[in-house]
Amino acid sequence: MLDSTIQAQLKAYLERLQQPIELVASLDDRPASAEMRELLTEIAALNDKVSVRFDGSDARRPSFNISRANMPPGADMGVRFAAIPMGHEFTSLVLALLQAGGHPPKVEADVIAQIQALRNDDGSDFVFETYMSLTCHNCPDVVQALNLMAVLNPRIKHVAIDGGLFQGEVEERQIMAVPSIFLNGKPFGNGRMEIAEILAKVDTGTAARDAAKLGAKELFDVLIVGGGPAGASAAVYAARKGIKTGIVAERFGGQTLDTLGIENYISVLETQGPKFAAALEAHAKAYDVDIMNGQRVAALEPATQPGGAIRVTLENGAVLRGRSVVLSTGARWKNVNVPGEAEYRNKGVAYCPHCDGPLFKGKKVAVIGGGNSGVEAAIDLAGVVDHVTVVEFAETLKADAVLVNKLKSLPNVAIHTHAMTTEITGDGQKVNGLLFKDRASGEVTRLELAGVFVQIGLVPNTEFLKGTVELSKYGEIIVDAKGATSLPGVFAAGDATTVPYKQIIIAAGDGAKAALSAFDHLIRTPVAA
Repeated sequence: MLDSTIQAQLKAYLERLQQPIELVASLDDRPASAEMRELLTEIAALNDKVSVRFDGSDARRPSFNISRANMPPGADMGVRFAAIPMGHEFTSLVLALLQAGGHPPKVEADVIAQIQALRNDDGSDFVFETYMSLTCHNCPDVVQALNLMAVLNPRIKHVAIDGGLFQGEVEERQIMAVPSIFLNGKPFGNGRMEIAEILAKVDTGTAARDAAKLGAKELFDVLIVGGGPAGASAAVYAARKGIKTGIVAERFGGQTLDTLGIENYISVLETQGPKFAAALEAHAKAYDVDIMNGQRVAALEPATQPGGAIRVTLENGAVLRGRSVVLSTGARWKNVNVPGEAEYRNKGVAYCPHCDGPLFKGKKVAVIGGGNSGVEAAIDLAGVVDHVTVVEFAETLKADAVLVNKLKSLPNVAIHTHAMTTEITGDGQKVNGLLFKDRASGEVTRLELAGVFVQIGLVPNTEFLKGTVELSKYGEIIVDAKGATSLPGVFAAGDATTVPYKQIIIAAGDGAKAALSAFDHLIRTPVAA
């Protein structure tokens, strides 16, 4: 299954194993079991510290677990794949092999200690199940985080399940979006979650500890809010000036984490969003930047005197202070705001075709939106699902001509322009249809379908700034040519601002400009007493 190049790379990684590991597979007579047998056999042949058995007794087949070879009979580390982890999940497999074999993870010591200390009051295990798809670029973060937690804590078990391989479970549990996480048989979370978010949900004392730790931090020269391309760029440019720089972010990488392919960032011919996001964070970490990830900002308070501290209050109650602030909060997918959208989110209403498309294999879906993102989504989905209907409010599709021509060439696509979506319907459990109205005739049409993908643009993440910083009628932060806002010492950059053309490279450039403007402000403003 693995070509010679991948085998050579994996062989080199497996040299880092410190302890022998054992792969134990539970197979059946499906073709997928034969593929799993082939994959595990190839892996075991690459290193003497890896052994494999095919006599597993797990009820979910095909599947395999990864454990240290010296564990007691019948025991395992609780790391299992009910999947053939290729595609985006191959990295998850490699990390699980290395971590089970004693290779130290790249995680802070206090996070490791927190994981190891986790326990249920009744002494029971934490049993996690993650339903994912191999084409989902959001799923590996969840799979890798939970695998690591299982390696570090014997009371934690995790199985990563390929929804396409176990379609019966997907149907039974009404899973319409990935990743979908269950804890001890009950829904736990949907969508990308990093290890800090998972820990915050299972360890109820996390928020209070974080608040105390963050509130004790000293005054920053530049405090950056948001960890996307604009925020990362601002952090690097500020830190290179030798000033105290901090960056607080809900999730480092921002929208790039939800972007499959990036092909227009100059000098980088082609990359994937999560890989690009990891590079952003690594670049910021290479400098003396205090990165506070997994934190949502609740309020901004201007300085009470020139050169004084600007206060940034987090949702956990902690207050951070900066002599200057760069706002780079980015944007999120816009909702269509019709009945049924909120009710059936993750139950047939989806926003990521790359992640959730495989769950609708052989079914009918709709895409709301005829811009580039909507048309690209429809083209992508057409190769997976039975039929795609594109619903566009304007009189014509707004996407690039080459994309429109490609879309129109596909035999399983229907296009409705000048059409207003009025409702997304369901049976109480999942989506079963969509209603739209012809804006010219007023005629209402109902589509029978299983999924609706919303692709109608972005809305800035600026709600917490209303009444504090001047915003446009669209909620964007109004900035001047230097990135300055209406508040002294507060600058802004990226998709949350009035700067036109929401592009990664523009956000990165604006982040650098905002940091340089903040530095200029600092050297011209005396420090308040």
